[in-house]
Amino acid sequence: MSIGIARPVIGEREKQAVMAVLESGQLVQGAEVAAFERAFADYHGARHGIAMNNGTTALMASMMAHGFGPGDEVIIPSFSFFATASAVLSVQATPVFADIDPATYCLSPAAAEAAITPRTVAIMPVHLYGHPADMTRFEAIARQHGLVLLEDAAQAHGAAIAGRRVGTWGTASFSFYPSKNMTTGEGGMVLTDDDEIARKLRMIRNQGMDQQYRHEVVGYNFRMTNIAAAIGRVQLESLPAWTEQRIANAAYFNARLTGVRTPVTAPGCTHVFHQYTIRTPEGKERDAVEKRLNERSIGARVYYPRPIHLQPVFTTMPGYAAPSLPETEKAAREVLSLPVHPMLTEEEKALIVQEVNALC
Repeated sequence: MSIGIARPVIGEREKQAVMAVLESGQLVQGAEVAAFERAFADYHGARHGIAMNNGTTALMASMMAHGFGPGDEVIIPSFSFFATASAVLSVQATPVFADIDPATYCLSPAAAEAAITPRTVAIMPVHLYGHPADMTRFEAIARQHGLVLLEDAAQAHGAAIAGRRVGTWGTASFSFYPSKNMTTGEGGMVLTDDDEIARKLRMIRNQGMDQQYRHEVVGYNFRMTNIAAAIGRVQLESLPAWTEQRIANAAYFNARLTGVRTPVTAPGCTHVFHQYTIRTPEGKERDAVEKRLNERSIGARVYYPRPIHLQPVFTTMPGYAAPSLPETEKAAREVLSLPVHPMLTEEEKALIVQEVNALC
Protein backbone atom coordinates (compact mmCIF):
# COMPACT_ATOMS: atom_id res chain seq x y z
CA MET A 1 0.00 0.00 0.00
CA SER A 2 1.37 3.42 -1.00
CA ILE A 3 -0.31 6.44 0.59
CA GLY A 4 0.29 9.58 -1.45
CA ILE A 5 0.38 13.08 0.03
CA ALA A 6 -2.40 13.94 -2.44
CA ARG A 7 -4.86 11.94 -4.51
CA PRO A 8 -6.77 14.00 -7.09
CA VAL A 9 -10.30 12.77 -7.69
CA ILE A 10 -11.29 12.66 -11.35
CA GLY A 11 -14.54 10.77 -11.80
CA GLU A 12 -17.05 10.08 -14.52
CA ARG A 13 -18.76 13.45 -14.13
CA GLU A 14 -15.50 15.30 -14.78
CA LYS A 15 -14.85 13.11 -17.83
CA GLN A 16 -18.35 13.72 -19.16
CA ALA A 17 -17.95 17.47 -18.66
CA VAL A 18 -14.69 17.45 -20.62
CA MET A 19 -16.22 15.42 -23.45
CA ALA A 20 -19.12 17.87 -23.68
CA VAL A 21 -16.65 20.73 -24.15
CA LEU A 22 -14.64 18.84 -26.75
CA GLU A 23 -17.78 18.01 -28.68
CA SER A 24 -18.91 21.65 -28.55
CA GLY A 25 -15.76 22.86 -30.31
CA GLN A 26 -15.59 25.87 -27.94
CA LEU A 27 -12.35 25.17 -26.11
CA VAL A 28 -11.08 28.48 -24.72
CA GLN A 29 -12.51 31.29 -22.57
CA GLY A 30 -16.19 30.68 -23.24
CA ALA A 31 -19.42 29.94 -21.41
CA GLU A 32 -17.87 27.22 -19.23
CA VAL A 33 -15.26 29.65 -17.91
CA ALA A 34 -17.87 32.32 -17.20
CA ALA A 35 -20.08 29.82 -15.37
CA PHE A 36 -17.15 28.55 -13.29
CA GLU A 37 -16.11 32.10 -12.40
CA ARG A 38 -19.61 32.92 -11.19
CA ALA A 39 -19.96 29.69 -9.19
CA PHE A 40 -16.56 30.01 -7.50
CA ALA A 41 -17.12 33.67 -6.64
CA ASP A 42 -20.59 32.90 -5.25
CA TYR A 43 -19.22 30.05 -3.14
CA HIS A 44 -16.77 32.39 -1.44
CA GLY A 45 -19.08 35.42 -1.34
CA ALA A 46 -17.12 37.63 -3.74
CA ARG A 47 -18.50 39.93 -6.42
CA HIS A 48 -16.13 38.94 -9.23
CA GLY A 49 -14.24 35.81 -10.24
CA ILE A 50 -11.58 36.07 -12.94
CA ALA A 51 -10.24 32.71 -14.11
CA MET A 52 -6.55 32.32 -14.97
CA ASN A 53 -4.44 29.54 -16.44
CA ASN A 54 -2.65 28.86 -13.13
CA GLY A 55 -2.26 30.15 -9.60
CA THR A 56 1.02 31.94 -10.27
CA THR A 57 -0.43 34.04 -13.09
CA ALA A 58 -3.36 34.83 -10.82
CA LEU A 59 -0.90 36.34 -8.33
CA MET A 60 1.03 38.13 -11.07
CA ALA A 61 -2.10 39.59 -12.65
CA SER A 62 -3.19 40.88 -9.24
CA MET A 63 0.08 42.78 -8.89
CA MET A 64 -0.33 44.22 -12.38
CA ALA A 65 -3.97 45.20 -11.85
CA HIS A 66 -3.02 47.23 -8.78
CA GLY A 67 -0.24 49.00 -10.70
CA PHE A 68 2.65 47.92 -8.47
CA GLY A 69 6.12 48.46 -9.89
CA PRO A 70 9.74 49.44 -9.24
CA GLY A 71 10.26 51.09 -5.87
CA ASP A 72 7.12 49.56 -4.33
CA GLU A 73 7.32 47.12 -1.44
CA VAL A 74 4.88 44.27 -0.76
CA ILE A 75 5.03 42.57 2.65
CA ILE A 76 4.77 38.77 2.45
CA PRO A 77 5.72 35.74 4.53
CA SER A 78 8.91 33.90 3.64
CA PHE A 79 7.34 30.61 4.75
CA SER A 80 5.42 29.88 1.57
CA PHE A 81 5.81 28.54 -1.94
CA PHE A 82 8.16 30.67 -4.06
CA ALA A 83 5.34 31.99 -6.28
CA THR A 84 4.30 34.29 -3.42
CA ALA A 85 7.57 36.18 -3.93
CA SER A 86 8.02 35.70 -7.68
CA ALA A 87 4.66 37.40 -8.29
CA VAL A 88 6.00 40.52 -6.55
CA LEU A 89 9.26 40.31 -8.49
CA SER A 90 7.35 39.92 -11.77
CA VAL A 91 6.33 43.60 -11.62
CA GLN A 92 9.80 44.65 -10.40
CA ALA A 93 8.48 45.46 -6.95
CA THR A 94 10.33 44.36 -3.80
CA PRO A 95 9.13 41.53 -1.58
CA VAL A 96 9.64 42.39 2.10
CA PHE A 97 9.65 39.30 4.28
CA ALA A 98 8.03 39.24 7.72
CA ASP A 99 7.87 36.45 10.28
CA ILE A 100 5.01 34.02 10.94
CA ASP A 101 2.70 33.11 13.78
CA PRO A 102 4.28 29.87 15.07
CA ALA A 103 0.88 28.34 15.82
CA THR A 104 -0.84 28.82 12.45
CA TYR A 105 2.26 29.27 10.23
CA CYS A 106 0.56 32.29 8.64
CA LEU A 107 2.04 35.78 8.40
CA SER A 108 2.14 37.52 11.78
CA PRO A 109 0.12 40.77 11.79
CA ALA A 110 2.51 42.32 14.30
CA ALA A 111 5.57 41.37 12.25
CA ALA A 112 3.95 42.65 9.06
CA GLU A 113 3.03 45.98 10.63
CA ALA A 114 6.57 46.39 11.94
CA ALA A 115 7.88 45.91 8.37
CA ILE A 116 5.88 48.83 6.90
CA THR A 117 7.96 51.62 5.38
CA PRO A 118 7.08 54.70 3.28
CA ARG A 119 7.51 52.49 0.19
CA THR A 120 5.05 49.81 1.31
CA VAL A 121 2.03 49.55 -1.00
CA ALA A 122 0.48 46.23 0.04
CA ILE A 123 0.41 43.32 2.46
CA MET A 124 -0.19 39.82 1.14
CA PRO A 125 -0.81 37.17 3.80
CA VAL A 126 -0.81 33.51 2.74
CA HIS A 127 -3.51 31.18 4.06
CA LEU A 128 -0.91 28.48 4.54
CA TYR A 129 -1.86 24.80 4.62
CA GLY A 130 -5.54 25.80 4.46
CA HIS A 131 -5.62 27.85 7.69
CA PRO A 132 -6.83 31.43 7.16
CA ALA A 133 -4.45 34.21 8.12
CA ASP A 134 -5.71 36.74 10.68
CA MET A 135 -7.54 38.83 8.08
CA THR A 136 -9.49 40.86 10.62
CA ARG A 137 -6.25 42.33 11.95
CA PHE A 138 -4.71 42.64 8.50
CA GLU A 139 -7.77 44.51 7.28
CA ALA A 140 -7.40 47.00 10.14
CA ILE A 141 -3.65 47.42 9.51
CA ALA A 142 -4.17 47.98 5.78
CA ARG A 143 -6.89 50.55 6.41
CA GLN A 144 -4.82 52.39 9.01
CA HIS A 145 -1.77 52.64 6.75
CA GLY A 146 -3.57 53.10 3.44
CA LEU A 147 -2.32 49.83 1.95
CA VAL A 148 -3.75 47.38 -0.56
CA LEU A 149 -4.70 44.05 1.02
CA LEU A 150 -4.06 40.95 -1.05
CA GLU A 151 -4.66 37.28 -0.25
CA ASP A 152 -2.60 34.32 -1.42
CA ALA A 153 -5.37 31.74 -1.06
CA ALA A 154 -3.78 29.07 -3.26
CA GLN A 155 -4.18 26.46 -0.52
CA ALA A 156 -7.39 27.61 1.13
CA HIS A 157 -10.49 26.96 -0.97
CA GLY A 158 -13.45 27.51 1.36
CA ALA A 159 -11.44 28.42 4.47
CA ALA A 160 -13.22 30.97 6.66
CA ILE A 161 -13.13 33.26 9.68
CA ALA A 162 -16.38 33.50 11.63
CA GLY A 163 -18.22 32.14 8.61
CA ARG A 164 -16.70 34.67 6.20
CA ARG A 165 -14.73 32.85 3.56
CA VAL A 166 -11.28 33.83 2.42
CA GLY A 167 -11.18 35.69 -0.86
CA THR A 168 -13.42 38.49 0.41
CA TRP A 169 -10.94 40.70 2.29
CA GLY A 170 -8.82 41.76 -0.64
CA THR A 171 -7.76 40.79 -4.13
CA ALA A 172 -7.38 37.04 -3.64
CA SER A 173 -5.59 34.45 -5.77
CA PHE A 174 -6.41 30.72 -5.80
CA SER A 175 -4.72 27.75 -7.45
CA PHE A 176 -6.33 24.65 -8.97
CA TYR A 177 -3.15 22.59 -9.30
CA PRO A 178 -3.84 18.82 -9.05
CA SER A 179 -2.68 18.58 -5.42
CA LYS A 180 -5.06 21.33 -4.23
CA ASN A 181 -8.38 20.72 -2.44
CA MET A 182 -10.06 20.95 -5.83
CA THR A 183 -8.50 20.96 -9.28
CA THR A 184 -9.05 21.97 -12.86
CA GLY A 185 -5.96 20.04 -13.97
CA GLU A 186 -4.09 23.35 -13.93
CA GLY A 187 -5.64 26.74 -13.34
CA GLY A 188 -6.18 29.71 -11.08
CA MET A 189 -8.75 32.29 -10.04
CA VAL A 190 -8.73 35.83 -8.71
CA LEU A 191 -11.61 37.03 -6.54
CA THR A 192 -12.33 40.69 -5.90
CA ASP A 193 -15.19 43.00 -4.96
CA ASP A 194 -13.58 45.92 -6.82
CA ASP A 195 -15.23 46.48 -10.21
CA GLU A 196 -12.27 48.36 -11.70
CA ILE A 197 -9.70 45.82 -10.53
CA ALA A 198 -11.86 43.07 -12.02
CA ARG A 199 -11.99 44.94 -15.34
CA LYS A 200 -8.21 45.30 -15.40
CA LEU A 201 -7.71 41.64 -14.52
CA ARG A 202 -9.92 40.54 -17.40
CA MET A 203 -7.86 42.66 -19.79
CA ILE A 204 -4.51 41.52 -18.41
CA ARG A 205 -5.41 37.84 -18.84
CA ASN A 206 -6.52 38.45 -22.45
CA GLN A 207 -3.64 40.33 -24.11
CA GLY A 208 -4.79 43.66 -22.64
CA MET A 209 -8.04 43.76 -24.60
CA ASP A 210 -11.39 45.02 -23.36
CA GLN A 211 -12.79 44.32 -26.83
CA GLN A 212 -11.26 42.49 -29.76
CA TYR A 213 -8.12 44.21 -31.11
CA ARG A 214 -8.48 47.16 -28.72
CA HIS A 215 -5.52 46.88 -26.31
CA GLU A 216 -5.94 49.22 -23.35
CA VAL A 217 -3.12 47.84 -21.19
CA VAL A 218 -0.15 45.52 -21.63
CA GLY A 219 -1.61 42.06 -21.21
CA TYR A 220 -0.76 38.40 -21.65
CA ASN A 221 -2.37 35.07 -22.42
CA PHE A 222 -3.38 33.98 -18.92
CA ARG A 223 -6.70 32.53 -20.10
CA MET A 224 -8.30 29.41 -18.67
CA THR A 225 -9.63 26.81 -21.10
CA ASN A 226 -13.26 25.69 -21.15
CA ILE A 227 -11.94 22.17 -20.55
CA ALA A 228 -10.33 23.22 -17.26
CA ALA A 229 -13.40 25.23 -16.24
CA ALA A 230 -15.70 22.27 -16.93
CA ILE A 231 -13.65 20.12 -14.57
CA GLY A 232 -13.66 22.93 -12.01
CA ARG A 233 -17.45 23.30 -12.03
CA VAL A 234 -17.86 19.61 -11.20
CA GLN A 235 -15.11 19.68 -8.57
CA LEU A 236 -16.63 22.72 -6.87
CA GLU A 237 -19.86 20.79 -6.29
CA SER A 238 -17.85 18.16 -4.38
CA LEU A 239 -15.67 20.63 -2.47
CA PRO A 240 -17.92 20.98 0.63
CA ALA A 241 -18.04 17.22 1.19
CA TRP A 242 -14.32 16.84 0.55
CA THR A 243 -13.61 19.67 3.00
CA GLU A 244 -15.70 17.99 5.69
CA GLN A 245 -13.74 14.79 5.16
CA ARG A 246 -10.40 16.58 5.38
CA ILE A 247 -11.49 18.17 8.67
CA ALA A 248 -12.66 14.77 9.96
CA ASN A 249 -9.36 13.14 8.95
CA ALA A 250 -7.44 15.90 10.75
CA ALA A 251 -9.55 15.36 13.88
CA TYR A 252 -8.77 11.63 13.71
CA PHE A 253 -5.04 12.34 13.65
CA ASN A 254 -5.25 15.03 16.35
CA ALA A 255 -6.90 12.53 18.71
CA ARG A 256 -4.37 9.75 18.10
CA LEU A 257 -0.93 11.14 17.31
CA THR A 258 1.45 11.37 20.25
CA GLY A 259 4.93 12.84 20.55
CA VAL A 260 4.41 15.47 17.86
CA ARG A 261 2.78 18.89 17.83
CA THR A 262 -0.44 18.58 15.85
CA PRO A 263 -1.99 21.46 13.88
CA VAL A 264 -4.11 24.06 15.63
CA THR A 265 -7.20 25.84 14.38
CA ALA A 266 -7.58 29.37 15.70
CA PRO A 267 -10.90 30.19 17.40
CA GLY A 268 -13.65 30.98 14.93
CA CYS A 269 -11.64 29.74 11.95
CA THR A 270 -12.40 27.01 9.43
CA HIS A 271 -9.16 25.22 8.57
CA VAL A 272 -9.62 23.28 5.32
CA PHE A 273 -6.43 21.20 5.74
CA HIS A 274 -4.85 21.43 2.35
CA GLN A 275 -1.98 19.96 4.35
CA TYR A 276 -1.99 18.30 7.76
CA THR A 277 1.27 19.62 9.19
CA ILE A 278 2.90 18.38 12.37
CA ARG A 279 6.04 19.58 14.14
CA THR A 280 8.57 16.93 15.01
CA PRO A 281 9.81 17.09 18.60
CA GLU A 282 13.17 18.52 19.57
CA GLY A 283 15.82 15.84 19.43
CA LYS A 284 14.15 14.13 16.45
CA GLU A 285 15.66 14.86 13.06
CA ARG A 286 12.70 15.78 10.88
CA ASP A 287 14.32 14.68 7.62
CA ALA A 288 15.04 11.25 9.06
CA VAL A 289 11.39 10.90 10.11
CA GLU A 290 10.28 11.90 6.61
CA LYS A 291 12.66 9.36 5.05
CA ARG A 292 11.48 6.52 7.28
CA LEU A 293 7.81 7.28 6.57
CA ASN A 294 8.49 7.35 2.84
CA GLU A 295 10.27 4.00 3.14
CA ARG A 296 7.06 2.70 4.73
CA SER A 297 5.09 3.98 1.68
CA ILE A 298 3.60 6.95 3.54
CA GLY A 299 3.94 10.07 1.40
CA ALA A 300 5.10 12.56 4.03
CA ARG A 301 6.47 15.82 2.61
CA VAL A 302 8.13 18.97 3.89
CA TYR A 303 6.46 22.26 2.93
CA TYR A 304 8.83 24.17 2.95
CA PRO A 305 12.39 23.09 3.82
CA ARG A 306 14.07 26.36 2.82
CA PRO A 307 12.26 29.67 3.39
CA ILE A 308 12.08 32.07 0.46
CA HIS A 309 14.36 34.66 2.06
CA LEU A 310 17.16 32.06 2.13
CA GLN A 311 16.75 30.94 -1.47
CA PRO A 312 19.81 31.40 -3.72
CA VAL A 313 18.01 33.91 -5.93
CA PHE A 314 18.10 36.28 -2.96
CA THR A 315 21.22 35.22 -1.04
CA THR A 316 23.41 35.62 -4.15
CA MET A 317 22.01 39.07 -4.87
CA PRO A 318 24.66 41.80 -4.37
CA GLY A 319 24.02 43.71 -1.16
CA TYR A 320 21.26 41.38 0.04
CA ALA A 321 20.95 41.09 3.82
CA ALA A 322 18.67 38.27 4.93
CA PRO A 323 16.13 39.45 7.52
CA SER A 324 15.91 37.84 10.94
CA LEU A 325 12.89 35.49 10.83
CA PRO A 326 13.40 33.07 13.71
CA GLU A 327 9.92 31.52 13.72
CA THR A 328 10.04 30.99 9.97
CA GLU A 329 13.41 29.26 10.13
CA LYS A 330 12.39 27.14 13.11
CA ALA A 331 9.25 25.97 11.32
CA ALA A 332 11.26 25.11 8.21
CA ARG A 333 13.41 22.79 10.34
CA GLU A 334 10.53 21.08 12.12
CA VAL A 335 7.38 20.84 9.97
CA LEU A 336 6.26 17.67 8.24
CA SER A 337 3.02 17.20 6.33
CA LEU A 338 1.11 13.91 6.37
CA PRO A 339 -1.57 12.70 3.93
CA VAL A 340 -4.99 14.13 4.87
CA HIS A 341 -6.83 14.03 1.55
CA PRO A 342 -10.48 12.90 1.53
CA MET A 343 -9.78 9.57 -0.19
CA LEU A 344 -7.84 8.12 2.76
CA THR A 345 -9.25 4.83 3.98
CA GLU A 346 -9.61 3.87 7.63
CA GLU A 347 -6.79 1.38 7.18
CA GLU A 348 -4.52 4.06 5.73
CA LYS A 349 -5.28 6.52 8.54
CA ALA A 350 -4.56 3.87 11.17
CA LEU A 351 -1.26 2.99 9.50
CA ILE A 352 -0.19 6.64 9.40
CA VAL A 353 -0.87 6.99 13.13
CA GLN A 354 0.94 3.75 13.91
CA GLU A 355 4.06 4.65 11.98
CA VAL A 356 4.31 8.28 13.16
CA ASN A 357 3.85 7.29 16.80
CA ALA A 358 6.49 4.59 16.44
CA LEU A 359 9.01 7.10 15.05
CA CYS A 360 8.22 10.08 17.29
